[in-house]
Amino acid sequence: MIVRRRLATLLIGLVAILTVSGPAPSAMADQPEQDAPPPRVDLVLDVSGSMRERDMGGGESRIAAAQRAFNEVIDAVPDEVHLGIRTLGATYPGDDLEIGCQDSEQLFPVGPIDRTEAKTAVATLRPTGWTPIGFALRGANEDLGDGEGTRRVVLITDGEDSCGDPDPCLVAHELAASGTDLVVDTLGLTLDDAVREQLSCIAEATGGTYTAVQDADQLADRINQLVRRADLPVETPATVTGAEECRNAPWLGIGVYEDREEFDEHRMYRVPVQPGQELRVSASVTADRAVNRDYGVLLRALDEDGRELTRGAGAGTGRTDVLSTGLRYPMPEADEDGADGDAPRAVCLVLSNSFSAPDSVVRTPGLPVELTVDLVSAPEASPDAAAFGLARGWVPVLLLGGVGLLAGLAAAVLVRVVSALRKAI
Repeated sequence: MIVRRRLATLLIGLVAILTVSGPAPSAMADQPEQDAPPPRVDLVLDVSGSMRERDMGGGESRIAAAQRAFNEVIDAVPDEVHLGIRTLGATYPGDDLEIGCQDSEQLFPVGPIDRTEAKTAVATLRPTGWTPIGFALRGANEDLGDGEGTRRVVLITDGEDSCGDPDPCLVAHELAASGTDLVVDTLGLTLDDAVREQLSCIAEATGGTYTAVQDADQLADRINQLVRRADLPVETPATVTGAEECRNAPWLGIGVYEDREEFDEHRMYRVPVQPGQELRVSASVTADRAVNRDYGVLLRALDEDGRELTRGAGAGTGRTDVLSTGLRYPMPEADEDGADGDAPRAVCLVLSNSFSAPDSVVRTPGLPVELTVDLVSAPEASPDAAAFGLARGWVPVLLLGGVGLLAGLAAAVLVRVVSALRKAI
């Protein structure tokens, strides 16, 4: 009973996340909030034969616990959320692989919820057939339709895909690369390692979450995290495509941006910076698949002539989810006799990564990239000399060399003085 109720609460929490999601900042500035498209969520329920197992606490079957949880979710879903329900493995009990691996259908269409009709449809479900997760994910993507607004799938299953084609992890990468900002959250009703790995891969590929719901304490902690997340404002990144050369790079303003970058690739972006402004950029690359143990991320800022202004770097080894770095660069004030005056100057951002992976790992689409760009008033005196970039030219070289020579001579004289004093004593 506890597991069933917490499963329902978790589903409600996932649905609630949608109510704080909205269009990109530019869209929000151009239209009233009430005109924003409604968030859409599709609940995808596994109704395969294994859902008959009675291990959900108190001897309740997995399908009965899921049905009760769905009823509570349907009662609690906000009116502004458009909810739908899709099943997999609910209709075909036979042994024909081709038929069983296409057994997924829309039980309740995505739209304003009719609570009585939806609960009646869920009550008719009986554990039946196969587990075509990949096929069902593609169907859920079609259920949610196109257009702007939040699109989320919540997949509830007690097993891994039993078909293999299409591979659900590859389908998740395919959906993530489609540009529709679809997020898939996964809930596993067992603690099987293979199920965990597959559901984690699906969630990570789309920016979603994976949760196992057999451990009550762990589930409660996860629910608390989701509640806190639901209270936070969500900003949808704008999609951009970096270029190989700065002259062809897209222009970025203040905001959050997402892109995809292949293994061991670099991509370029441009930011117009006014004299007297400080450019602040952070960049993250997500390892949403298995990668080799050593890796790094490098973010550089170049001027219009291709000279490096400053850089930020991050590196690691072993398993990681996200690797991030950042930089700051204050644009110097224009000279009084400068021809351009206060005209903005282009700063070219170059993001590179040194991720690699075994040959068996899929390369396409590339790794998810997120860039956050901000422009603030530059401080009158920088507290960090490195923020202005590395020193260049012969003057700093001669200065450092002279300081080193003087330090060496002073050390030698001090040693001789100390040695002479010891002899005198």
